[in-house]
Amino acid sequence: MKTFSMQRDILTAVVVLGTSAPSFAAETAAANDLPATVRNGTISYALTNRHWAIHQTPEGKAECPTGFNDGPREQFTQLFPEEGKGRTLLDTQLMREGGIWYPSTAEEPFAFKEAGGKISYGMDLDGKVKDTDFTSPDGKKGIDNQLFRALGCIQNYRGPEGTIYHFEDSYVNRYNYNRTLIEISGVDSLANDDDVTVKTYRGLDKLQVDATGAGYIPGGTQRVDARWGKFAQFTWKGKIVDGVLITEPIDAKIPWSGTFGTIGDQKFRGLRFELKLAPDRAEGYMAGYVDLAQFYHQLNTAWSTHLQSYGQHSASSLYRALRRLADGYPDPKTGEMTAISSAVDMKFIQAFIVHPPKQTVDGGDATTVAATRR
Repeated sequence: MKTFSMQRDILTAVVVLGTSAPSFAAETAAANDLPATVRNGTISYALTNRHWAIHQTPEGKAECPTGFNDGPREQFTQLFPEEGKGRTLLDTQLMREGGIWYPSTAEEPFAFKEAGGKISYGMDLDGKVKDTDFTSPDGKKGIDNQLFRALGCIQNYRGPEGTIYHFEDSYVNRYNYNRTLIEISGVDSLANDDDVTVKTYRGLDKLQVDATGAGYIPGGTQRVDARWGKFAQFTWKGKIVDGVLITEPIDAKIPWSGTFGTIGDQKFRGLRFELKLAPDRAEGYMAGYVDLAQFYHQLNTAWSTHLQSYGQHSASSLYRALRRLADGYPDPKTGEMTAISSAVDMKFIQAFIVHPPKQTVDGGDATTVAATRR
């Protein structure tokens, strides 16, 4: 009888535990809605790939039906078909180079080929559907990306062979100056969350690559450059809708160094993010109105005429197109547009951000300063 009684008590305990198990499981599931990469309501990512968003069809038949633009060498040959003829270096090479650094909107003898078609990547930046707008590949109307019209038929910007397309993407990995970090806080769900805060920083550490050297590994650590990288620190309000981060627009700067580590950045007006989030990575677009003066300055300080020639890229011809196509932020005195709508294709890998301790009186400790100068 005693044995039977013990068996009955054990069975009763099992039944009681069994009836309470669903509640325990539900609580566990709720706690596990957020992946381990979300800590204290925060998930962070490091930029791995970045290039201007260019919609391409094979051989450019849809967007560039008349072909691609000529570069500095081709234009020089057209202007000066025969050597000699009493011309001087000042009248030829230096004259053309000077036109890059002191650009003009005066008419030139070369017809610039703008990208056309109806399809482009990007976002609706002004809330309107205009004749000049595009439709995204997934059917969204009112896409503002006039920079695509200017760059789309310049081979330098077309992937994967374009020189700027390839190297600007590569420099995201190579140079710590470009180490853009994005931190999303107030995260209750990576699927849907109506209120999150997004901050950008510049990091100090290399990206973690896989054994091939071509892929990236999530989970790396990135220290924030709190001294020299303050210019790249900005805050957005945003939300997550069906797994996509959508931020409100603000004015911001993005680190954008070029060949041989030349220092530079891009200034955007009304910059916003639209990124598909996953526990280990994120990808999508940032879009806004890029400042024309800064875009042109960064181009010529990062890419000499020699390097632009590789991709048949005439800076002075592009300048005229930028001014002609600019569609944002008119100068209050002249009414001339100072910015052009654009989109940047971006990929991120999940990383853990380490914020620095309280700064010393001089603005940083020796470790931070040394790491920034690598």
